[in-house]
Amino acid sequence: MRRILSICSVCFLWLALPNVAVYSQSSTVNKSPSPTAAQSSTVMTAANPAVEAIKKEILAFADAFNKRDAKAVASFWSTDGEYIDDAGRAFVGRNAIEAYYTELLKETPDVKLKLVSDSIRLLGDTVAVEDGQAVLEPKPQGVDGSNKYTAIYTKVGNRWLLASVRDSYVNTASPANDLADLEWLIGDWTAEENGAITESKCRWVANKQFVERSYTTTMVDGSVTSGVQIIGLNPQSNKIQSWSFTADGGNAIGVWAAIDSGWAARVTGTTGTGDSTRAVNTLKRIDDNAYAWQSTERTIRDVSLPDTNEVVIRRVKSKK
Repeated sequence: MRRILSICSVCFLWLALPNVAVYSQSSTVNKSPSPTAAQSSTVMTAANPAVEAIKKEILAFADAFNKRDAKAVASFWSTDGEYIDDAGRAFVGRNAIEAYYTELLKETPDVKLKLVSDSIRLLGDTVAVEDGQAVLEPKPQGVDGSNKYTAIYTKVGNRWLLASVRDSYVNTASPANDLADLEWLIGDWTAEENGAITESKCRWVANKQFVERSYTTTMVDGSVTSGVQIIGLNPQSNKIQSWSFTADGGNAIGVWAAIDSGWAARVTGTTGTGDSTRAVNTLKRIDDNAYAWQSTERTIRDVSLPDTNEVVIRRVKSKK
């Protein structure tokens, strides 16, 4: 089981630290002279080649969009692939898709695209499904929501091509209201796995303008690590953002976006030894007393690491 061990040394700053999962991996790779069997399994687990290939296609797609190359964008679809926009209009075949993007790119000459992949699921050797978010920066005028998409990939030769993509528009609340949605997180939480115990406390600070999360993780050998995270509205970007700090001197910044039943944060940071890290961390509410956390698209020094397992964090019931 990798759950706690993959997040515990910088541990468990749910949704905002690439260090949460990435740094604990790096300390195992670079520093630990005698990792435990569970830690060794985590480090040696190879990323799925198909998933990694799809991730490269996702990055290349955004790059083609940002280069304003409609023909290149259309080439990511299979010859008879379809694209269904958020209004329900269908464009079938590369020619139709290229024509659509030609007009779109003319209408948004200064917009850059970022794709945030929430999940990639393999349905067989040649079929995969991806759920994600399309983030446009700067956001086009009059657009207050966000775009989510579901993409079906088919393997053609050595490439994973898009067989179908469906966009959906999600009307989102203002960032200030989004922050208020974190009210249910206020309180004490705990998680335990393989003898490692993480205890955390979430509380409002600065007149409820920010949420502070502090944590302590106690390993089986008795060693303890700790850290703190601050979440709030960045008035300059008008987005929910987090700032995270770990006991070894590591730090990270995460930019949050709403997803179904929770949040996703694209995070960049550095370890205490100066290594750059990146990750997409998700938090999904199960109920008032539990939520699930996972870290994906993780890198350290631009080297990919496998996704973590999903971890369930539970509320500590108050003693009466």
